[in-house]
Amino acid sequence: MGNPNDTHTKLVPGAAGFLLQDVPHFTDYLDHLPSYPNPLQNNPAYSVVEQYFVDEDDTVTEEIVVHKESARGVHFRRAGPRQKVYFKSDDVNACIVTCGGLCPGLNTVIREIVCGLYHMYGVRKVLGIDGGYRGFYAKNTITLTPKFVDDIHKRGGTILGTSRGGHDSVKIVDRIQDRGINQVYIIGGDGTHKGAAVIFEEIRRRGLKVAVAGIPKTIDNDIPVIDKSFGFDTVVEEAQRAIKAAHVESESMGNGIGLVKLMGRYCGFIAMYATLASRDVDCCLIPESPFYLEGKGGLYEYIGKRLKQNGHMVIVIAEGAGQELLSKSLQSVDQQDASGNKLLQDVGLWISHKIKEHFAKKRMPINLKYIDPTYMIRAIPSIASDNVYCTLLAHGAVHGAMAGYTGFTVGPVNGRHAYIPFNRIIEKQNKVVITDRMWARLLSSTNQPSFLKPRDIAEAKKEKYPANGILDGKIVKTMSMN
Repeated sequence: MGNPNDTHTKLVPGAAGFLLQDVPHFTDYLDHLPSYPNPLQNNPAYSVVEQYFVDEDDTVTEEIVVHKESARGVHFRRAGPRQKVYFKSDDVNACIVTCGGLCPGLNTVIREIVCGLYHMYGVRKVLGIDGGYRGFYAKNTITLTPKFVDDIHKRGGTILGTSRGGHDSVKIVDRIQDRGINQVYIIGGDGTHKGAAVIFEEIRRRGLKVAVAGIPKTIDNDIPVIDKSFGFDTVVEEAQRAIKAAHVESESMGNGIGLVKLMGRYCGFIAMYATLASRDVDCCLIPESPFYLEGKGGLYEYIGKRLKQNGHMVIVIAEGAGQELLSKSLQSVDQQDASGNKLLQDVGLWISHKIKEHFAKKRMPINLKYIDPTYMIRAIPSIASDNVYCTLLAHGAVHGAMAGYTGFTVGPVNGRHAYIPFNRIIEKQNKVVITDRMWARLLSSTNQPSFLKPRDIAEAKKEKYPANGILDGKIVKTMSMN
């Protein structure tokens, strides 16, 4: 597959500690490319816009909370239409591929890429790659038109199909060349973006005029740098239904416990935000915050205390929480899926059994109901706010590709959409920081103990380092220079 970290990073320093982490452009490796006036200036929809185009010097800062002595820090190139484009509309042959797990909003992104290319730039050749990366060399393509995609945003899933793995970059680029494709829009998470980075490097190595644009997708909200991923608002909203059901079940019986398992393999954003939004949850357990079952201050003690106080309680647990306890208990062996993700044991079922077993030994009768809405939540269409967000992402990707940028993903950074190099998206995963105020807000909302021992708190504080890699005005992260 190659090494995704080989992606070239363009670093442009400036005054007062300014550093632009730029994205690749055709002109970096292709000589004497002609450019053309952007057709948007003749588009009636844009006739009332005061400023058609983004200024070439516009950037978006990664950090907006600074001290008076702080360096200006890392910036990204602002997303949006440029005065010059590097494709004639009739010459564009674009394709779209969706990879990895399902997420609300996938069909909206597909629809808006197609409609954006058609209605903003007059592009008429757009293909859908069927079945993820493998579809490039294993399946047929689908011709996409505005009429074909007109109402797909009302459906869950992806009309193009998806799969995990299949990152044979040489085969994929061979098929891109064979089909004459010159714009590739890749929708997926960190594993998908690792594949996209390798595909871009192979395209660059061959000297092809092919733009590779990523649209970040993850239901867990674990992609770094960007404010949040599309579909996240939808899944938090849908999770409320499961939590409400658990609350009704628990308060309808004596010593009732409603246990809800939500998605969150390595991070607990869905569980945390769903808990904060609900206000019916008494305990939230996430992968970032270790917990223990027995002894003083443990989960069993808290459950017993809560039942004596209220007669019922609701527990929300992320699927990746407590895996180390479960592994010890079941003596399981680590396995991975095709994307390299760890295959998790069902912590919801396991902890349900452990809670029942503990209180049976204590001769304290409980009524526990376990609800697992995982696949119901991710298979629904996106809500209104996510539909708007998906439109902005899709249009940002189209504007970037038409302007000759490549090897980038698009997303909001502090509320402004920007073009972000692939290596920043795949360098680490975004996680809940349990030493931040948001987790403190949750603890004060649920009134649960933190379950943390002094050693855990020290470790959590140690892991929190500057996200932009700048400390006292100095770059503390090594990056490959172009």
